[in-house]
Parts: sequence; C-alpha cells; structure tokens
Amino acid sequence: MSLRIGADVGGTFTDVVLDADGQLHSTKVLTTYDAPEQGILDGVDTVVAEAGVDLANLDTFIHGTTLATNALIGRTGARTALVTTDGFRDTIEMRTESRFEQYDLNLVLPTPLIERKDRHVLHERIGADGTVLRPFDDDEARALIDLLIDRPEEEAYESIAVGFLHAYVDGSHERRFRDLLLERIPDIAVSISSEVSPQMREFERFNTVCANAYIQPLMASYLRRLEDQLHATGARCPVYLIHSGGGLLDVDAAIRFPVRLVESGPAGGAIFAADIAARHDLDRVLSYDMGGTTAKICLIEDQTPRTAKTFEVARTHRFTKGSGMPISIPVIEMIEIGAGGGSIASVDGLGQIRVGPLSAGSEPGPASYGLGGTEPTVTDANLVLGRLSAETFGAPDIDLDDAAARRALDVSISDQLGLEARTAAIGVVEVVDENMANAARVHAVENGKDVSAFTMIAFGGGAPIHAGRLCEKLGINELLIPPDAGVGSAIGFLRAPFAYEALRSHHATVDAFDHSAVNQMLAELANEARSFVSGAIASTGVNPSDVPLEVERWAYMRYAGQGWEIPVPVDEASFDLMGGELLANRFEKAYEEFFGRAISGLTIEAIGWSVRVTTPRPPVDRVERIGSARDLISECTRTLHDPATYETVEATVVARESLVAGDRLVGPAIVIETQTTTILSPRQQAVMQSDGCMLITPASIETEPEAGHP
Repeated sequence: MSLRIGADVGGTFTDVVLDADGQLHSTKVLTTYDAPEQGILDGVDTVVAEAGVDLANLDTFIHGTTLATNALIGRTGARTALVTTDGFRDTIEMRTESRFEQYDLNLVLPTPLIERKDRHVLHERIGADGTVLRPFDDDEARALIDLLIDRPEEEAYESIAVGFLHAYVDGSHERRFRDLLLERIPDIAVSISSEVSPQMREFERFNTVCANAYIQPLMASYLRRLEDQLHATGARCPVYLIHSGGGLLDVDAAIRFPVRLVESGPAGGAIFAADIAARHDLDRVLSYDMGGTTAKICLIEDQTPRTAKTFEVARTHRFTKGSGMPISIPVIEMIEIGAGGGSIASVDGLGQIRVGPLSAGSEPGPASYGLGGTEPTVTDANLVLGRLSAETFGAPDIDLDDAAARRALDVSISDQLGLEARTAAIGVVEVVDENMANAARVHAVENGKDVSAFTMIAFGGGAPIHAGRLCEKLGINELLIPPDAGVGSAIGFLRAPFAYEALRSHHATVDAFDHSAVNQMLAELANEARSFVSGAIASTGVNPSDVPLEVERWAYMRYAGQGWEIPVPVDEASFDLMGGELLANRFEKAYEEFFGRAISGLTIEAIGWSVRVTTPRPPVDRVERIGSARDLISECTRTLHDPATYETVEATVVARESLVAGDRLVGPAIVIETQTTTILSPRQQAVMQSDGCMLITPASIETEPEAGHP
C-alpha cells in the first residue's frame, strides 16, 4: 500500500492529509505557534488512526509552512550581519529610485531587515563584466571576521549574509570570505548571494541573501526537530518541503535555501488548482484560496500556474508594489491579501468598516472560537449571518459561540456606528468580499487578462463560503468547488513534482550574440538544477537515472533601456550562430502578446536566464462535464442573508456527502461538509460532477436586486 502525507501549516489551522492508495483522510487542527511541529504530529496521529495504518509504512512526508514568511514579517529571525562591498553598506536601506507613493512627501520606507550597525564592508570589487577591479584581501577579511566574533554574548551573530557587488558574474570573492569565516566559526550559518540569488540588481539580491540568512537558523532548527520527532513516532520515510516555485526539495536543500520556502503553502494550493484544471480540461482558471489568515489568488493558464522570478513580502501599503521586501527567487505568481476567516474587523477614523490585514490566528482566534479572542473577525460575521453553523463547523475541539461573536461585533463595530450586530456583520462580509474582488481585478489587469473569461476554482476553509459572491462581483460564470476543498493546499503537496529552478543574470544582445558563452551558462544552470532534483530522487531510494526529467528554459529579455524584462521560452538546449535572430523573433512575439505590438529599430537584449528541471507530471483522467440528472430537494433549511439583495432568505441545507454525480441544487442553498461550507445565492445552481467537484453556475432564472440596492 502506498502511504503519503501532506501537511500544511497555516496562520490559523494546520491541515494534514493522508493518501492511502488514492483514499484521502484529512483533518484540521489549530496551529501551535510555539512549536508548529506539534500541530503536525497531532494531525498525523488523527489521520493515521482514521485510516488504520502503521506510520512505519509511510512512503513520503511533504510539508509546506508559513514559518519562514511569518519570521520575515514579524522580524523574529536570527541576529544577522551583512558583509558587502565598500560603498554599498546602505543599499538595502536606500532601496531603488522608485517610490511606491509618488506624491507622498512624508513617505516612510520599509525598515531594512538588517540594521546599519550590523552591516559591514570589505574593500573588494568586481566589475559588471567580471573584471577584478579591487582584489580580495585575506588579511582585511580576517580582521573583519575578528570584529564579527568579538562581540558580547547577547549580541553575538547567529548568521552572516554576504553580498558583494556583481557577485552574480563572479562569486569567487563571496566564496573566499565564506571559507575564511567557516575556518574560524565552523558552526555559524552563512549565506552568499551568488548561490542564493545570482541575479543583477543589487538591492533585490542583497535583500534576498539577507532574508535567507535571517531565517536560516530558525528553519534549520525547526526542520531538524520535525524530522526527529516524526522518526521518533515511527515514520522512516524522508521529509520533503514544497518550495515557492511549486516543486519539492529535501530537508538539506531547504535548510541551505530557506528563503525558497517563503510561499510554500500557497504554492501547494496553486498546484492543487492546476491539477483540477487539467482534469476538467480548463485553460483559463482563477485559483482562489482563502484560509484563516489570508486569501491567495493566482492565474492558471494552459493548466500551469503563472510564475515569476521575484515577489514582495510584508508590504507596508496594501496592494502597493514597492512597499514590501523584495525576494528574488522563482515563485508561483499570485496576489495575497490579509483576508481570511480570522481577519479582524474594526472601524477607522472616518467611521468606515475595515477588515484585515491583522488576523486573530489560532491564538487567541476569532471570538466565536471561545479561546480568548475578543475582536470580531470574518468568521464571527459569517456565523451571525447564518453562513456558518455551530452544529456543522468541522474543526475538532471548537464549538462556535454565536453570542460571543455578537458581543465582539457590538463592542468593536455596532456601538461605534449605531448598528445592530447583524447589520455590522453584513458590512464586514461585504467589505472582505470587495477586498478580495479588487485583488482579483488588480491581479488580472496587471497580467492583461479579462477575469470574467476564467473559471474559478475555490478551496481552503473559507473560500467556498465567499466564492459564489466573488463570482457575481467579477462576472465569472463558472465556479468549481473540489472535494476536500478545505485542505486543498495539503492535497496539492501530494501532486507536486520534484523540481528546481536555477537562475542567473547574463547579458547578451541579439545583435552580438555569443552563443558559446550562452550555451555554457545554460549547461551550468541545467547541471545545478539536475543535481538538486537528482539528490531528492535518490533520497527516496530510486536511482535518479531511471527517472526521466523534463527541462524548461527561459530567457528574460527587454528592449535596451527598459527597466524590466519579460520571459521568453527557450526550446533549445544550445544555440548556433543564428541564436540571436531566433531569440529576437521569439521576443517580439512575446512582447506583442504582453503589450499589443512590438517596437521596431530598438536593440533587444537578454539579461537573465533560468533552467527548470522537474519530474514529469503523472497523466490525469479527464472528466467529462455532465448536466443535471435530478433536482435535489431538502426539507432542512437555514435563514441566510443575501448580500446582493439585502434580503433574508430560507436556504436549503444539504450535506455534501449525500450528493452524487448529476444531482442539481438550486440556490439559495448551503452545502455543508467536514472542513468547509459552500454558499449558493438565489441566482446560482450547483451540479455534482463525476469526480466529486461541484460546478456552480448562474441559475436559469435570475433574481433581480430590489430598487435602491446594489
């Protein structure tokens, strides 16, 4: 029997899924912040007992976590120093010339991750063409190492980040400093930018290596504890981590590059949605993942999530690019906002209801959880409006308290605005729905897409509750709620391949294209990526040479003088003398797709390259779309608020497990299951598909809103 476990540690819940020969067993437990591994172990005990299997027979354990992200946002990482080239000590504080609020004269830039007193310099320098302008001085480096060591115990550095100018071209100076440092302090954590993020743009590269060093001791300690405790419970299988690009890494690679774990949980959700898209043969999908703390939205085209080579963490201004901490690593591209079930609602100085980005998390949790929380959250509002019920809420050990939810809404919102608790709850839900709809619009527009042409796939504990309303706001006519949607990201972990993407900056113009240099660089990137993937495969006991690997290559190109690049696919493993012309033609085609037309007469250049090596995706069984075979009628009802008409309606309540393929349910309706709830408005209908997905579309007869209401 094949036994595989996926564990997703979120801000509120830890989701654990056991796949036993295709039979899924899942649970949600509250995240244990002080020791995240304990929540995982509790969840593992539950699913193993439910399945009646022996943990010793477990084949694979795959993990995704928000621990790295939370450490960066909360500034709870290691005491870290940055060593950089003389003259560039303040790069991470000066940032770039871009201002995320162009006309704000009182603009306050985000605080750098490492304080100025912990940033040190060496008088070495390498030029952009790789020329050594100032040689590395071993004696000066040893003197600096003495300074780094000679500190009071309470101020001792736990980790060192090394980022030298133009190290992406030649990392020899960084490697030499690391060697000298480890000679003196063998146990200290060291990260060098030429390995963590060998890409041009000093601010982004320096910030990325600082982030890697900052979280490395924390993640190393956590991952080793998790491994040890899993093995102590009887598991003998290897542990893998899902990285931000959507592939799997072994623990050693994850400890070396923990910054690649920053978006690991959301990446699993995108993979889950892409798998559903492939089964239903959908080429345009909007993935919508709402948990307890955040909501994530991702575009999936041709059954593949969109990817990028940089993203931002901890934005100080919501939705505002440039206000966060840039991380230059491969990542599944998505927009993430503080809109989850635990997002806290409040009233601002203008008397407007605001929701998020702060979350009650699992400690103390929403007021209705009865765990000590007193501030109103989205979950509390949904409970008051009848969208959730204490009788059907699936999280173990939590009995939802409607009275506590009403008290929280009264104290924080109703009393300030002169509203009833129910009216305050309506405002909270409408605000959070509009926040998520705006995020989806922004993400689609930034990528030049019409969101109304997409099918939404919704998962996570909170998404099915809100997805129907979002579809109405966005003009989306198809919504899929997969089976086990409440733990979708953890299921996505089990669908992820072994994969690694290697990146490097290398300047090449198409007019003077040095194909030999580019071919050598591409071969080096391919070898780097293969080594990571082969190592992970070998840890499963399989000979890597027996596993066929897929290779994808990309060039990041632009017109000379532009400030950013677009990805251009490279089909060839190597180029010949006509490589420049070939790349130019592909770039112009890609540019037309992005911006509508190409520009003649400008020099075209490639400045970045990437090679992704992955194990092949297993074939999927296509699902044939089926229509309704019978209408389902239930005598069980619940009072429900319809936000589009501001009316109270009687909604049919149905248990999802009672539905079979072909069943049609006409809204208003509430579909309950163990880990989430799906809401159908009076204008929607749902038809169960053969794979257990619920297809929600507009009903044949729509209800028009009353006059005077939106």
